[in-house]
Amino acid sequence: QVQLVESGGGLVQAGGSLRLFCAASGSIASINDMGWHRQAPGKQRELVARITSGGSTNYADSVKGRFTISRDNAKNTVSLQMNSLKPEDTAVYYCNAIVLGFDRVYRNYWGQGTQVTVSS
Repeated sequence: QVQLVESGGGLVQAGGSLRLFCAASGSIASINDMGWHRQAPGKQRELVARITSGGSTNYADSVKGRFTISRDNAKNTVSLQMNSLKPEDTAVYYCNAIVLGFDRVYRNYWGQGTQVTVSS
């Protein structure tokens, strides 16, 4: 089994910054893509940012230039630096990872989510 544990959410004023952190542990042979998604009340979960094992990134248009995703392959961690936060960034943020297990099967794992609230 693999566990993803997130931290770093909270309440911040518009224009402020937060950094989310996610650590993967368990039966991990390697990790392919890692990413952050978010889900606001009454809305579908959406991709925020994704990073490959080689460091290539892509972002939702709504966060480009404000958010930065990074990872540490040696530690199986991924971070999301969020700057210039807006009230519309308010959501539960979920970490996910495509993990190769020791059985040579890829599986998609999700964290439990961390709340980010941006006040106006």
